[in-house]
Amino acid sequence: MTTPALVLTDIRKRFGRLTVLDGVTAAVASGRVTAIVGPNASGKSTLIKCVLGLVRPDAGEITVLGERAGRDPCYRRRLGFMPQGAPFPENLTGREVLDLVQALRPDDAADLDLVHRFALEPQLGKPVRLLSGGTRQKLNAAVAFMFRPAILILDEPTAGLDPLASGVFKEKVKEAAGEGAAVLLTSHVLSEVEELADDVLFLLDGLIRFQGTMEDLRRMTGEQRLERAVSRLMRMRAA
Repeated sequence: MTTPALVLTDIRKRFGRLTVLDGVTAAVASGRVTAIVGPNASGKSTLIKCVLGLVRPDAGEITVLGERAGRDPCYRRRLGFMPQGAPFPENLTGREVLDLVQALRPDDAADLDLVHRFALEPQLGKPVRLLSGGTRQKLNAAVAFMFRPAILILDEPTAGLDPLASGVFKEKVKEAAGEGAAVLLTSHVLSEVEELADDVLFLLDGLIRFQGTMEDLRRMTGEQRLERAVSRLMRMRAA
Protein backbone atom coordinates (compact mmCIF):
# COMPACT_ATOMS: atom_id res chain seq x y z
CA MET A 1 0.00 0.00 0.00
CA THR A 2 1.35 3.42 -0.97
CA THR A 3 2.11 5.91 1.79
CA PRO A 4 0.12 9.18 1.83
CA ALA A 5 2.52 12.10 1.46
CA LEU A 6 -0.22 14.69 1.78
CA VAL A 7 -3.43 14.29 3.79
CA LEU A 8 -6.26 16.83 3.80
CA THR A 9 -8.88 16.43 6.51
CA ASP A 10 -12.16 18.38 6.45
CA ILE A 11 -10.63 21.50 4.88
CA ARG A 12 -13.05 24.43 4.87
CA LYS A 13 -12.61 27.92 3.50
CA ARG A 14 -14.96 30.84 3.01
CA PHE A 15 -14.38 34.24 1.47
CA GLY A 16 -17.12 36.39 2.90
CA ARG A 17 -20.41 34.66 2.15
CA LEU A 18 -18.84 32.45 -0.52
CA THR A 19 -17.97 28.90 0.54
CA VAL A 20 -15.04 27.78 -1.60
CA LEU A 21 -14.02 24.58 0.21
CA ASP A 22 -16.74 22.75 2.09
CA GLY A 23 -15.05 19.94 3.98
CA VAL A 24 -12.42 18.55 1.61
CA THR A 25 -10.91 15.26 2.75
CA ALA A 26 -8.37 13.58 0.48
CA ALA A 27 -4.98 11.88 0.37
CA VAL A 28 -2.14 12.17 -2.14
CA ALA A 29 0.14 9.14 -2.29
CA SER A 30 3.90 9.04 -2.67
CA GLY A 31 5.13 7.56 -5.92
CA ARG A 32 1.96 8.50 -7.83
CA VAL A 33 0.61 11.35 -9.92
CA THR A 34 -2.70 12.65 -8.59
CA ALA A 35 -4.74 15.04 -10.75
CA ILE A 36 -7.26 17.52 -9.37
CA VAL A 37 -9.95 18.02 -12.00
CA GLY A 38 -13.14 20.02 -11.97
CA PRO A 39 -14.84 23.00 -13.60
CA ASN A 40 -13.81 26.60 -13.09
CA ALA A 41 -14.58 27.95 -9.60
CA SER A 42 -14.68 24.45 -8.13
CA GLY A 43 -12.03 25.30 -5.50
CA LYS A 44 -8.89 23.83 -7.10
CA SER A 45 -6.73 26.96 -6.80
CA THR A 46 -7.80 27.65 -3.23
CA LEU A 47 -7.04 24.07 -2.24
CA ILE A 48 -3.53 24.32 -3.68
CA LYS A 49 -2.96 27.65 -1.91
CA CYS A 50 -4.00 26.05 1.38
CA VAL A 51 -1.42 23.28 0.89
CA LEU A 52 1.26 25.86 0.07
CA GLY A 53 0.40 27.95 3.11
CA LEU A 54 -0.63 30.94 0.99
CA VAL A 55 -4.21 30.71 2.27
CA ARG A 56 -5.11 29.61 5.78
CA PRO A 57 -8.11 27.26 5.99
CA ASP A 58 -10.94 28.26 8.31
CA ALA A 59 -11.07 24.68 9.59
CA GLY A 60 -9.48 21.29 9.00
CA GLU A 61 -5.99 19.85 9.04
CA ILE A 62 -3.24 19.44 6.45
CA THR A 63 -0.56 16.82 7.08
CA VAL A 64 2.62 16.85 5.00
CA LEU A 65 4.82 13.75 5.24
CA GLY A 66 3.35 12.90 8.62
CA GLU A 67 3.72 16.38 10.12
CA ARG A 68 0.88 18.81 10.61
CA ALA A 69 1.26 21.94 8.50
CA GLY A 70 0.68 24.99 10.66
CA ARG A 71 2.28 28.30 11.42
CA ASP A 72 5.80 26.89 11.03
CA PRO A 73 6.58 27.21 7.31
CA CYS A 74 9.48 24.74 7.37
CA TYR A 75 7.33 22.01 5.81
CA ARG A 76 7.41 23.98 2.55
CA ARG A 77 11.01 22.90 2.05
CA ARG A 78 9.63 19.50 1.08
CA LEU A 79 7.42 21.02 -1.62
CA GLY A 80 8.18 21.96 -5.20
CA PHE A 81 5.68 24.34 -6.79
CA MET A 82 5.29 25.17 -10.47
CA PRO A 83 2.67 27.90 -10.77
CA GLN A 84 0.94 28.87 -13.97
CA GLY A 85 3.47 31.48 -15.03
CA ALA A 86 6.04 32.16 -12.31
CA PRO A 87 6.48 35.87 -11.48
CA PHE A 88 10.28 35.93 -11.68
CA PRO A 89 11.94 39.37 -11.31
CA GLU A 90 12.01 40.82 -14.82
CA ASN A 91 15.43 42.45 -14.43
CA LEU A 92 17.24 39.26 -13.35
CA THR A 93 18.80 36.89 -15.86
CA GLY A 94 17.77 33.25 -15.90
CA ARG A 95 21.11 32.35 -14.33
CA GLU A 96 20.55 34.90 -11.55
CA VAL A 97 17.12 33.41 -10.86
CA LEU A 98 18.68 29.97 -10.41
CA ASP A 99 21.47 31.42 -8.26
CA LEU A 100 18.93 33.29 -6.10
CA VAL A 101 16.90 30.14 -5.49
CA GLN A 102 20.08 28.23 -4.64
CA ALA A 103 21.14 30.99 -2.22
CA LEU A 104 17.89 30.53 -0.31
CA ARG A 105 18.84 26.90 0.31
CA PRO A 106 22.65 26.87 0.48
CA ASP A 107 22.85 23.50 2.19
CA ASP A 108 20.82 21.66 -0.47
CA ALA A 109 22.34 20.30 -3.67
CA ALA A 110 20.68 21.71 -6.79
CA ASP A 111 19.38 19.35 -9.47
CA LEU A 112 19.66 21.19 -12.79
CA ASP A 113 18.70 18.21 -14.90
CA LEU A 114 15.82 20.06 -16.60
CA VAL A 115 18.13 22.96 -17.49
CA HIS A 116 20.18 20.49 -19.51
CA ARG A 117 17.24 18.56 -20.95
CA PHE A 118 15.57 21.75 -22.11
CA ALA A 119 18.93 23.04 -23.46
CA LEU A 120 18.34 26.24 -21.48
CA GLU A 121 22.00 27.20 -21.02
CA PRO A 122 22.20 29.60 -24.02
CA GLN A 123 19.16 31.51 -22.70
CA LEU A 124 20.26 31.89 -19.09
CA GLY A 125 22.30 35.05 -19.71
CA LYS A 126 19.23 36.99 -20.86
CA PRO A 127 16.99 39.04 -18.55
CA VAL A 128 13.69 37.33 -17.77
CA ARG A 129 11.82 40.15 -19.53
CA LEU A 130 13.44 39.13 -22.82
CA LEU A 131 12.64 35.44 -22.53
CA SER A 132 9.79 33.95 -24.53
CA GLY A 133 6.79 32.55 -22.69
CA GLY A 134 7.93 29.02 -23.42
CA THR A 135 11.44 29.67 -22.13
CA ARG A 136 10.05 31.22 -18.95
CA GLN A 137 7.97 28.11 -18.44
CA LYS A 138 11.04 25.91 -18.86
CA LEU A 139 12.82 28.00 -16.22
CA ASN A 140 9.73 27.70 -14.04
CA ALA A 141 9.89 23.90 -14.33
CA ALA A 142 13.62 23.80 -13.62
CA VAL A 143 13.09 25.76 -10.38
CA ALA A 144 10.18 23.53 -9.27
CA PHE A 145 12.28 20.36 -9.62
CA MET A 146 15.51 21.96 -8.40
CA PHE A 147 15.77 20.28 -4.99
CA ARG A 148 14.13 16.92 -5.74
CA PRO A 149 11.05 17.74 -3.61
CA ALA A 150 9.09 14.98 -1.93
CA ILE A 151 5.85 16.62 -3.08
CA LEU A 152 5.50 18.37 -6.44
CA ILE A 153 2.56 20.70 -7.09
CA LEU A 154 2.15 21.49 -10.78
CA ASP A 155 -0.44 24.04 -11.90
CA GLU A 156 -1.08 23.99 -15.67
CA PRO A 157 2.59 23.01 -16.11
CA THR A 158 2.79 22.57 -19.90
CA ALA A 159 1.07 25.87 -20.77
CA GLY A 160 3.32 27.57 -23.33
CA LEU A 161 5.61 24.59 -23.88
CA ASP A 162 6.14 23.32 -27.41
CA PRO A 163 5.48 19.61 -28.09
CA LEU A 164 9.15 18.64 -27.69
CA ALA A 165 9.56 20.48 -24.38
CA SER A 166 6.21 19.15 -23.19
CA GLY A 167 7.40 15.61 -23.85
CA VAL A 168 10.62 16.25 -21.91
CA PHE A 169 8.63 17.66 -19.02
CA LYS A 170 6.17 14.76 -18.88
CA GLU A 171 9.02 12.28 -18.83
CA LYS A 172 10.56 14.15 -15.88
CA VAL A 173 7.24 14.03 -14.01
CA LYS A 174 7.00 10.27 -14.51
CA GLU A 175 10.58 9.81 -13.35
CA ALA A 176 9.96 11.89 -10.22
CA ALA A 177 6.94 9.77 -9.32
CA GLY A 178 8.94 6.64 -10.06
CA GLU A 179 11.56 7.81 -7.57
CA GLY A 180 8.90 8.20 -4.88
CA ALA A 181 7.71 11.80 -5.17
CA ALA A 182 4.04 12.61 -4.73
CA VAL A 183 2.86 14.70 -7.68
CA LEU A 184 -0.26 16.85 -7.49
CA LEU A 185 -1.30 18.08 -10.93
CA THR A 186 -3.93 20.48 -12.22
CA SER A 187 -4.54 20.99 -15.91
CA HIS A 188 -7.42 21.94 -18.18
CA VAL A 189 -5.84 19.74 -20.87
CA LEU A 190 -7.55 16.50 -19.91
CA SER A 191 -5.63 14.47 -22.50
CA GLU A 192 -2.48 15.48 -20.63
CA VAL A 193 -4.02 14.47 -17.31
CA GLU A 194 -5.03 11.16 -18.83
CA GLU A 195 -1.46 10.56 -19.94
CA LEU A 196 0.17 11.37 -16.60
CA ALA A 197 -2.27 10.68 -13.76
CA ASP A 198 -2.55 7.52 -11.71
CA ASP A 199 -5.24 8.93 -9.42
CA VAL A 200 -8.00 11.51 -9.80
CA LEU A 201 -9.64 13.92 -7.37
CA PHE A 202 -12.83 15.39 -8.84
CA LEU A 203 -13.66 18.67 -7.12
CA LEU A 204 -17.05 20.30 -7.56
CA ASP A 205 -18.61 23.12 -5.53
CA GLY A 206 -15.87 22.85 -2.92
CA LEU A 207 -16.32 19.12 -2.31
CA ILE A 208 -14.48 16.01 -3.44
CA ARG A 209 -17.08 14.17 -5.50
CA PHE A 210 -14.76 11.37 -6.60
CA GLN A 211 -11.42 10.05 -5.42
CA GLY A 212 -9.79 6.98 -6.88
CA THR A 213 -7.63 5.60 -9.65
CA MET A 214 -8.13 6.31 -13.33
CA GLU A 215 -9.40 2.74 -13.68
CA ASP A 216 -11.88 3.27 -10.84
CA LEU A 217 -13.19 6.34 -12.65
CA ARG A 218 -13.55 4.47 -15.92
CA ARG A 219 -15.42 1.63 -14.26
CA MET A 220 -17.71 3.99 -12.36
CA THR A 221 -18.65 6.09 -15.36
CA GLY A 222 -18.39 3.50 -18.13
CA GLU A 223 -16.24 5.93 -20.11
CA GLN A 224 -12.70 5.27 -21.29
CA ARG A 225 -11.71 8.87 -22.04
CA LEU A 226 -11.18 11.20 -19.11
CA GLU A 227 -13.04 14.10 -20.72
CA ARG A 228 -16.16 11.98 -21.14
CA ALA A 229 -15.76 10.47 -17.68
CA VAL A 230 -15.60 13.91 -16.04
CA SER A 231 -18.62 15.06 -18.05
CA ARG A 232 -20.50 11.98 -16.89
CA LEU A 233 -19.58 12.72 -13.26
CA MET A 234 -20.88 16.26 -13.60
CA ARG A 235 -24.16 15.03 -15.07
CA MET A 236 -24.49 12.41 -12.34
CA ARG A 237 -24.05 15.05 -9.62
CA ALA A 238 -26.49 17.41 -11.30
CA ALA A 239 -29.21 14.73 -11.54
